[in-house]
Amino acid sequence: MKKLIISLCLLAGIAFTGNAQKFAMVDMDYIFKNIPNYESATEQLNLISKKWQSEVETQMQEVQKMYKNYQTEIVFLSEDMKVKREEEIVAKEKAVQELKRSYFGPEGELFKKRQSLMKPIQDEVYTAIQEISKEKDYDLIFDKSSSANVIFASGKLDVSDTVLQKLGYSK
Repeated sequence: MKKLIISLCLLAGIAFTGNAQKFAMVDMDYIFKNIPNYESATEQLNLISKKWQSEVETQMQEVQKMYKNYQTEIVFLSEDMKVKREEEIVAKEKAVQELKRSYFGPEGELFKKRQSLMKPIQDEVYTAIQEISKEKDYDLIFDKSSSANVIFASGKLDVSDTVLQKLGYSK
């Protein structure tokens, strides 16, 4: 009877280890920092963003200047002139808001530029991760740079350098 129970436990243990899942981790921040094209794309996006932000701020300052001038001259203006000036200020402010939305909105120019510069690099990295996953038979690969749920990760699970090597950016 003892031999039967031990045999069953041993058989169950072998069955569970045979179906064990394989995990790995990558650090996407580390990977992207080691890809020169990604760094230059990030710099390019930052420059464009600063330029557009400056343009929006300049126009917003013009709106504020128009409003201050209106406030100082309001006592000298007729009702028609007041209405006309108010409409000009509102129209200019709406134009600035529209410009801001066209640059920085969800479907704005910055979003489109980011897509055109970053998406090919990200796709290349994700393809390399998928290939490594298939080669090494990993069931799951975590991104330790963005997951707040990973408390500890063993260094031997990190395949970030393997991904960089696959992409041709070996360290």
